[in-house]
Amino acid sequence: MSIPKWNQFKEANFLSRVPFLAFCLFIGWFIFMFLLLPNVTVLIDTFWADGQLSFSAFERLSKSDRAIQSVLNSFLLAAVLTFTVNAVGTFIVLVTEYFDIKGANLLRLGFMSTFVFSGMVLNNGYLYVYGDSGLLTKLLLQVFPNMDPNWFTGFPAVVFVMTFACTTNHMLFLRNGVKGLDNNTIEAAKNLGSNQGQVLKDVVFPTLKPILITLVIMTFQLGLGAMAAPIMVGGDFETISPLILTFTQRPTSRDLAALLSMILGIAQIVFLVVMTKNEKKGNYMSISKTKTRVTKQKITHPVVNGLVHAVSYILFFIYTTPLVLVVLFSFMNLQGISQSILSWEYFTLDNYINILADRNSYGPLLTSIGYSGIAAVLAVLFMTLVARIVMKNRNSKLAQTMEYLFYIPWLLPALMIALGLILAYDAPSSLLFGNSVVGSVWILPLTYMIMMLPSTLRYIKGAYYSFDDYLEDASRILGASSIRTFLQIILPALLPTALALVALNFNTYLADYDLSAFLYHSAYPTMGIAIRSNADATTNINAAAVNLVYSVILMAVSSVMFYLIYGRGSQAGERRSGIKKTKKTLKTPLTETEMSQVAPGKPAVGDNG
Repeated sequence: MSIPKWNQFKEANFLSRVPFLAFCLFIGWFIFMFLLLPNVTVLIDTFWADGQLSFSAFERLSKSDRAIQSVLNSFLLAAVLTFTVNAVGTFIVLVTEYFDIKGANLLRLGFMSTFVFSGMVLNNGYLYVYGDSGLLTKLLLQVFPNMDPNWFTGFPAVVFVMTFACTTNHMLFLRNGVKGLDNNTIEAAKNLGSNQGQVLKDVVFPTLKPILITLVIMTFQLGLGAMAAPIMVGGDFETISPLILTFTQRPTSRDLAALLSMILGIAQIVFLVVMTKNEKKGNYMSISKTKTRVTKQKITHPVVNGLVHAVSYILFFIYTTPLVLVVLFSFMNLQGISQSILSWEYFTLDNYINILADRNSYGPLLTSIGYSGIAAVLAVLFMTLVARIVMKNRNSKLAQTMEYLFYIPWLLPALMIALGLILAYDAPSSLLFGNSVVGSVWILPLTYMIMMLPSTLRYIKGAYYSFDDYLEDASRILGASSIRTFLQIILPALLPTALALVALNFNTYLADYDLSAFLYHSAYPTMGIAIRSNADATTNINAAAVNLVYSVILMAVSSVMFYLIYGRGSQAGERRSGIKKTKKTLKTPLTETEMSQVAPGKPAVGDNG
């Protein structure tokens, strides 16, 4: 048998690494083009004019009462929402997962409605309850005839809508944290004489402190960059984001838009640093060696128990009423919708027939589904490969730097990134192979994908920690190539997490308005743009009916997506990713003993944390 020469071995080894090197070059190009250069361009556009350093944007901004007021409004909104959203979000999680509340399953379903009822759809739904022709407004006018029908507007209206619209993260993250509490620790505190309030204060909340701090940061960022709610119900209450959009549409004011975007970004980074330092001062965790699942706690005080039940169902009513009315009114004709009357006399299916039969009507729906679907799939695929490189090179400074750069969209507001893309590529660029973002169709789904990258990378990286390295080592020893090992061993194991992320990312941007307002192609409006346009009934006699049908269809699509992924899809993914299934992809099936002999004593990935 002839032995390959060293040169031949080196050549084969190099050829096998060509795809990896090409992908690394692509990663470098992507980071520079879409994460670094656009944000640097914002800085240059703000502080560099006529070939020299200039701070004229600060002077112009300081002289604009409208701009100063919008900045103050945004910080006020962010500060207030930090309290209201976290108070409501923490309460709804406790009453559905910690306390023994009657009808908790029904309450949970209502509180989780924001998973599918969000964005422009949610804001539009609240108008059907509290707007000038809303159901509640008409009832109030019968009791108070002199009341202003436009009462639901301004700062209070924005706070009200966003307080109940922004608790999705609590039902995602805090709910899991509460379900992971150690029941032994809680029972020990009760046995030592602590009442329920003291258990919450001294055991539950300290244990959940890291999650709560994260939620505070996320809420502050949401309030600071609020756009949909101020536009729909804000009235004269203007925040930074809508003003940035206005300035961006004026070429002479883009430096002001860039400066406002920088203010958003700096505020978010400073707040993140402060909260992170506060988090390091001390966290609590369970030290029980036999950790048990928390059991629901009964509220022993009858008055407190009754009050908690009453508040829970009031919140349930607030969460579900806009959603239910949107669904019901979507089956009313124009007369019933305009008069806010629910009656069989006005029942019709024509609203749905007209929408689904008209290409111009269902076009925005297809555009949103296509954009968010493509972005969600590409983000998960891209970050799966990036996380693979990061995990295989955990001690590499280069890999760590690459990972941190992908977190840039977490630190900067989405509008700053969108504005940076506009400023950097408003003309054909050789870096984009002669293309520009102006008039392009691909820039919006690309921006969606960019904003999905940080959270997707974190979740995929976490999934890698739970993967058993023995399977990968066994596959390679049995002759499988790196690519085949990844496709047939690693990828199936990551599939449940990947599918869940596709669903979450898809639903997050399905009804997006903020980024769409900046980057959408006029020939391909998204659902967020269509709903915002139809909010003004003068633009279309059927505008109200169209928005209602759009909202119901979007909720149906989101619900189906979550069911396929978190319901049947996740279970199927777990079955596909089991050890027995992955063994079949190897040339020779392995027993557990054989797998232990492949790499004896090797620690699991998670042990190296």
